[in-house]
Amino acid sequence: MLIFFSWRVIDISTQQFKIEGRNAVIEAIRAGHDISKILVKKGERHGTIFEIIKMAKQAGICLQEIDGKAFENVAETRGHQGVIAIAAPVEYVSVEDILRQADIKNEDPLIYVLNEIEDPQNLGSILRTAECFGVHGVIIPKHRACGITSTVMKVSAGAVSHVNVSRVTNIASTLDELKQKGLWVMGADSQGQDCFKTDLTGPVALVIGGEDKGLGRLVRQKCDLLVRIPMRGCINSLNAAVAAAILGYEITRQRVNLT
Repeated sequence: MLIFFSWRVIDISTQQFKIEGRNAVIEAIRAGHDISKILVKKGERHGTIFEIIKMAKQAGICLQEIDGKAFENVAETRGHQGVIAIAAPVEYVSVEDILRQADIKNEDPLIYVLNEIEDPQNLGSILRTAECFGVHGVIIPKHRACGITSTVMKVSAGAVSHVNVSRVTNIASTLDELKQKGLWVMGADSQGQDCFKTDLTGPVALVIGGEDKGLGRLVRQKCDLLVRIPMRGCINSLNAAVAAAILGYEITRQRVNLT
């Protein structure tokens, strides 16, 4: 796609990835993401924009200030906050890479496995939670699910730059592989055991189902254990991202209490 300005033409290639929002751009720079340039909306000269400019200069990243209309044409989200990093696409890792990360840290693996999460807002929130709780990696399916997009980057507040994400063809077979590696596969399900009364320690792969379908029959069967979050209201289910946060916290709490 060609974006025309009054004085030059900028080619925003489909092979490039847009990281939008100040926190997301800051974390991408810190993580050493391959950024070709950073676009700053004309007139945005306040707050953390100065930190971004300073970091970009130190990293040798090209900075370009463009007028408001042209900037909005380039932006893909409404929450850009006046800054966009043009970068190489996010690189997915292998499941082995995720397990290796746990080995390097000498920790029991903790992996989020997301089954058909389609909402980028949910995926971004889950990745942010994963980073905060020290999850070693997140596994998502290649089909019928959201991948890493500009919206996901923005919602995650830059957490995508620090979380290993693996994209696999078949979630069910991947769960079999994780079990062979010694992980205990736990699925979030309303019919499961009370998570606060269940031992969630050890090597864990926590499976979170899609927004409408839940775990799905085959994936549900692959789980060693089903756990639920006890609730007292009339509604008996939580948003996928909220469930991932609560269960992730409980797993972390139990692990910390053992040390």
